[in-house]
Amino acid sequence: MKNTIAERILDFLKDFPPFNLLPKETLYEISKKIEIHYFEKDQIIFDQNDNPHEHFYMVYEGAVRLYRFGEDKKHVVDICDEGDLFGLRPLIMKENYLMGAAANEESILYGIPIQLFSDIILNYPKVSQFLIASFATNTRDPFTDKHKGKLFANIEAIRKVENSFIETQTAKYTQNPITCSPKTTVQFAAKVMTANVINSIVVTLDNIPIGIMTDKDIRTKIGTGLFKITDPVEAIMTSPVITFAENITVAEAQLARLKHKVSHLCITKDGTNKTELVGILAEHDLSLIQGNNPLLLTKQIRTAKDAETLKYIRTKASELTQGYIEQEIPIYFVTKVISEINTVITKRAIHLSIKEIGVEPPVAYTWLALGSQGRKEQLLMTDQDNALVFENISEEKYAETKKYFLELASKVTEKLNIVGFEYCPANIMASNPKWCLSVCEWKSQFKDWIKHPTSDKILNSIIFFDFEFIYGDTHLYDKMAKSVFKYIYKKPVFLGFLSKATLDNPAPLGFFKQFLVEEDGENKDHFDIKSRAIRPLVDAARIFSLHHQISVNNTIARYEKLMEVEPQNSDIFESCANAFKILLQFRTSQGLTNNDSGKFVDINILSKADRLKLKSCFKPIKNVQESLKLRFNISQIP
Repeated sequence: MKNTIAERILDFLKDFPPFNLLPKETLYEISKKIEIHYFEKDQIIFDQNDNPHEHFYMVYEGAVRLYRFGEDKKHVVDICDEGDLFGLRPLIMKENYLMGAAANEESILYGIPIQLFSDIILNYPKVSQFLIASFATNTRDPFTDKHKGKLFANIEAIRKVENSFIETQTAKYTQNPITCSPKTTVQFAAKVMTANVINSIVVTLDNIPIGIMTDKDIRTKIGTGLFKITDPVEAIMTSPVITFAENITVAEAQLARLKHKVSHLCITKDGTNKTELVGILAEHDLSLIQGNNPLLLTKQIRTAKDAETLKYIRTKASELTQGYIEQEIPIYFVTKVISEINTVITKRAIHLSIKEIGVEPPVAYTWLALGSQGRKEQLLMTDQDNALVFENISEEKYAETKKYFLELASKVTEKLNIVGFEYCPANIMASNPKWCLSVCEWKSQFKDWIKHPTSDKILNSIIFFDFEFIYGDTHLYDKMAKSVFKYIYKKPVFLGFLSKATLDNPAPLGFFKQFLVEEDGENKDHFDIKSRAIRPLVDAARIFSLHHQISVNNTIARYEKLMEVEPQNSDIFESCANAFKILLQFRTSQGLTNNDSGKFVDINILSKADRLKLKSCFKPIKNVQESLKLRFNISQIP
């Protein structure tokens, strides 16, 4: 007797990936096991951080919104409609839901059992490829240019599906695994495992893997009395082993473990069980790889008990940066990830410091990041630049209130220094009484800098006008930002002074088109990529953004916004954004290689291609500086 419901489900599934990649017979078996769920409008399907359900979902009718909680605010990330899949990744990756799902309208969903579906994943390579690509791009259909998915921080710049994220990295396995022969006794093999602090031993014959004995085998087969401890390991080993080649990805490893229900994979020369064993990939190895997942790092930061723990986590973030740079992940994406990690570290340092003081802040306040962290461009462990603003208070309470915030700032900056962000040489930190002020004082400071632009005040403007909210009361931050725009609007000539200061920076090339390098000191004959190339682009973006009252700090985002507000100059701004991406990636790569700030580059060791790549970034600098001269009448500035 025909199952008409299953046939209707099959008729729907066959038009959507990855089900359209399956033969009809297999699809029919899946259709018979699918559950049908009805949800009313706004009804929660699953919430962020919930444990994964036993099935994932496909929208049959209606629509589902996916959301994520940010700073006390719910953000709608995407809308799934007919034929869209969601809720699959947590089931495969063994993690809680990274976002929630709710019915956007009355909806009917198909619930597809993960256990049923997992059994066919590796039997159909195209389905496996679809899932791996989906994990890499976080889109629902990675094989079309018209997908609606924007499930990873809305970063559209990511294009390299094959190696962009952790799941598509080559898994790091344990080389030279401990082995034994089939006739070795369980007792002797267990002693070897104990001595080497491992939970498995590979059984080999002429170095060909034929089985594996794990702690579980010893518990379930020896501990229960089914076998004796003097029996050979071949009596209790799991056989045959599951093998893969050396270039297995994290996603492939997860899928293989899911399908075969094993905790270990054997790595052989050609990926079959007929060639020499070269390594073992255990569940623990995959957990370590996932440990450098930015989401897991931020979770660890939020529960860190001290600055030393934060330092350890930030070291892992540096490894993450290194991996992204090596994989040529778009730099805009890298800055977003690492900046978020730096922000969470600062927040945790503030929480720990307040707990250390033992008294909550007396009034509302805001912690501000300045400089590269304020622009969300601090990829390397450079020095810290920060400030603090607190609510306006009565004169009699001012001294006591400021004393509290200076103590708080001192503890926070000390913790950040332990983490690896060195103290600012110029003491531009919230622990300095000059930069720990009330809203009224900050406004007065900005007004004075803009009204009386001396060289020192212009320098402060360059540093402090990139202030960014990190933690505290957003209203205080908004008041400060509005005051800057208001004062500049009243005295636009100030932007001319800023432009002149920017143009006084040393040029990157000399008269004969050679790199201008340092003439003396410890960096003699090195090129200052920060001052001569990156800073001019940062300064120009800031000045044009202040002119248009664009309230974003990130240099790339500023240029992209400027392309919108000045379409007639979009070519210049686009070239500046591209040049900045190249320079920032180049500096970061240099810094990671040399374990320093990446500020100075030894031109002599660069390849000809790298030299040309650097020089190609200098024309946009020249063009945007010419625009500054014309726009703000630099010739009229004394």
